[in-house]
Amino acid sequence: MSDCGIWLVRPESEALAIALQEQLGGVLYRPWLHTIKGDQPVAPTAHAASTQKQQFAAAYRQHAQWIMIAASGIAVRFLDGLAQDKHSDPAVVVLDEAGRYAISLLAGHEGGANRLAYLVANAIGAVPVITTATEALKPLVVGIGCRKGVAAGQIAAAVHLALGERQLSEVREIVTIDLKANEPSLLEFCDQHDLPLRVLASATVAARPWVTKPSDWVLQNVGLPGVCEPCALIASTRGKLIVPKTALDGVAVAVVEDTR
Repeated sequence: MSDCGIWLVRPESEALAIALQEQLGGVLYRPWLHTIKGDQPVAPTAHAASTQKQQFAAAYRQHAQWIMIAASGIAVRFLDGLAQDKHSDPAVVVLDEAGRYAISLLAGHEGGANRLAYLVANAIGAVPVITTATEALKPLVVGIGCRKGVAAGQIAAAVHLALGERQLSEVREIVTIDLKANEPSLLEFCDQHDLPLRVLASATVAARPWVTKPSDWVLQNVGLPGVCEPCALIASTRGKLIVPKTALDGVAVAVVEDTR
């Protein structure tokens, strides 16, 4: 992601920013190094914030995507007057300094901020926050566990079997554990169907092992009683398990639907 800028508002965020850069690439911006009051550099203050806003405005169009590590209020103030058109505006994702939430703030669809929010979240274990209406109307979350080396077609077949008469267009996200974050077939399946992949830490799933059908094989090889069901349930905080674990040819799928 060479065309991504990572903007730090405070030096306290540097460790988080470096972790992001190691995972995703991009260019780090440390604006306090260029903040001047009189002829001396100063730490971030109210004066420095306005100077940072000017610096951000000057750099804004230099990247197609931005990750801003800051409070959302600061991000909104920095973006004031910069956004012009959803087809040309850079994508902006805001990440809080604790690394808890990755918020798609600007150019969610056209600019790719929604997908970027997932990449950021998966890289550091944050929660992706997507507020665009299209995603809000998709009620299904699909949890997937699979054996190493399965084909994308096997994943597709298992997902369609679990969905039954429901459509892929109703699926908001695919969820799995960190051990499967780079499984080629899973990435291929998500890419083919333009579905975001959310990755949960194995420790997070282990802390909430909701399973209807424990698997000795999964317990022996992954260290968990199950993957697909807890992944789907954790990802949908208001969800109800409507399709328990359904296994087909090395792929296990569970479906959770939002309750409104």
